[in-house]
Amino acid sequence: MAVLKNSVWTVAKEYLCISLGLVAYVLGWAVFLIPNNLVGGGVSGLSAIIYYATGIQMGYSYLVINVILLLVGFKILGTGFGGKTIFAIVFASVMLNLLPPLIPEYISQELAVSNGKMLCTIIGGVLSGVGIGISISNGGSTGGTDIIALIVGKYRNISPGKLILSMDVVIILSSMLFPSYTAAGELVPFPEKLATAVYGLILITVSGYAVDLYLSGSKQSVQVFIFSKKYAEIADAITGDMKRGVTLIHAEGWYTKSESQVIMVMTRKTDLNLLLRYVKSIDSDAFLSVSNVMGVFGKGFDTIKVKSSKVFKKEK
Repeated sequence: MAVLKNSVWTVAKEYLCISLGLVAYVLGWAVFLIPNNLVGGGVSGLSAIIYYATGIQMGYSYLVINVILLLVGFKILGTGFGGKTIFAIVFASVMLNLLPPLIPEYISQELAVSNGKMLCTIIGGVLSGVGIGISISNGGSTGGTDIIALIVGKYRNISPGKLILSMDVVIILSSMLFPSYTAAGELVPFPEKLATAVYGLILITVSGYAVDLYLSGSKQSVQVFIFSKKYAEIADAITGDMKRGVTLIHAEGWYTKSESQVIMVMTRKTDLNLLLRYVKSIDSDAFLSVSNVMGVFGKGFDTIKVKSSKVFKKEK
């Protein structure tokens, strides 16, 4: 029986997707944001401010700041960040140093500078946001202010999302306190820096929306009904290899008047192709019905979040 299992290729594919996502993220900075002296949130935004003020390549400061945050995180939160996060930080740091010099000046001029800062803010935000979304959906993380949010959240009941947004705003507004030089070595005047800060606020809004939009698409779930005489083998393969729950529904074919079992599976949309390959490898004649579902809550899927103040307790 041909059963597909997780292999070295599966892990390699995840790292490849993380790498492609980070390349898209860095391209957003290298092509659209850096040529316009734009800033953003997080460690990348802080690294951009350092780069505009001192000329130190973003990759160096990005790596140093993230390493410091990782060490603090390891000490306070434990070593639970995983190898993919470390890989993502190192890979992004290297790309932030390598890619910008490789992009021809005429490309930056035509695609970025000539189109104005507003359009570049939107395009750069979408590109970097989608890149982060691809990385996160494959288990990667760029670290940065996320680590600070986790540390603060351990001791204070503060929303991580609000904390990260607040830090991003502070980083962007702080860009007005430091000198900023263009690639030609000219000092950026304060009114232009003020406008840049406004563009930065737009940037984190666009980037955050792009991340949410991508992740909401990758987290969509599907409901699959499988009709097969080999239902037992298929159910064992799905539960054993894919680690997904399976429900057997007793059914009777009205035309044939024969009894059978129908397999019902809830899974992520991103895992659908793998599930179909599992089924077809066992029974090529299996009949399947696939439908999208609005939401799936429970173990292995989303969690219903209810504030404790809104939970009603029965009076005894």
